[in-house]
Amino acid sequence: MTAVGGPHRGGETAPPLARSTLDRAAHRRTDPQWLAEAWERARVLVLDSAADGRALVRAGASPPELVLLGSGELPEVPRSVPMFLGVEPDGVPVFAVDSPLPELPGTRAVGLREVGHLLLDRDAGIFTAALALTNWHARHGFSSVTGQPTRVDEAGWSRVDETGDRVWPRTDPAMIALVHDGVAGPEGACLLGSNAAWPRTGGHRRFSCFAGYVEPGESAEDAVVREVGEEVGVAVAVENITYAGSQSWPFPGSLMLGFVALADPAQPVRVDPTEIAYARWFTRREIGAALAGRPVAVDGDGEHLLLPPPSSIALFLIHRWLDGHC
Repeated sequence: MTAVGGPHRGGETAPPLARSTLDRAAHRRTDPQWLAEAWERARVLVLDSAADGRALVRAGASPPELVLLGSGELPEVPRSVPMFLGVEPDGVPVFAVDSPLPELPGTRAVGLREVGHLLLDRDAGIFTAALALTNWHARHGFSSVTGQPTRVDEAGWSRVDETGDRVWPRTDPAMIALVHDGVAGPEGACLLGSNAAWPRTGGHRRFSCFAGYVEPGESAEDAVVREVGEEVGVAVAVENITYAGSQSWPFPGSLMLGFVALADPAQPVRVDPTEIAYARWFTRREIGAALAGRPVAVDGDGEHLLLPPPSSIALFLIHRWLDGHC
């Protein structure tokens, strides 16, 4: 993807974690001689899976800047073998290792959820790929076919057992949809839901788009129809669904396929209480106020609207609708 050149903001065409400047150079993953030479001159991201996948950024830097070390600067033997992520535009290879974070002055530990939307394209791509790959390895220590232990191969891009049974990194496809009424202007509205599992704290209730995994044998568009119908009882037609973009969500390993969908607000909203605690239509005026930090009441209990976190594709979809791009 072409570099945007700055941190992600509302109104941009790419979701916040769908930005990168790396050449993945997949043909190098099976070239041990090249990989050995590349490791000696590499930039290395240290990522700590035991600390919720946190990495170091330079303290006080704006936007946040990942701390990459030389391969000879790693403080201890990492938990993982080096994982080759790709080659930077200047020709320097980039690797990631799973290891306790070193204590370096002028740095702080952060998670991808916290800073993903603030990072420049280069760092967003490195952090997202490293976390997704690390989380996949953590869950595939044994072959699902033979039950035997697997080892890392192909510079981190596969695992293989003693019989030769090999698996490659997988992501679970999931759809997420912003449902709206098609009305232009400040009184146009979108339908958002509050997940039953989300805590209600500080007088705020979080609302977001509707999401769910794509089931076997199902298209992503059909999953939108099914999930919106199951969660809030609102009918959406496939012909009124538009693809808006995708991004990795490596918590632990999803690919979020973003859509916008048109629906009639006259339909009754009937939530599935096991999935959705509360859902309602919000106008552009209300969404704009919430994004500006002004309180927007969501019900008669005095709670106020809290929107999705800025690194999520959900807020990207809301921004696109708010700005009139759908």
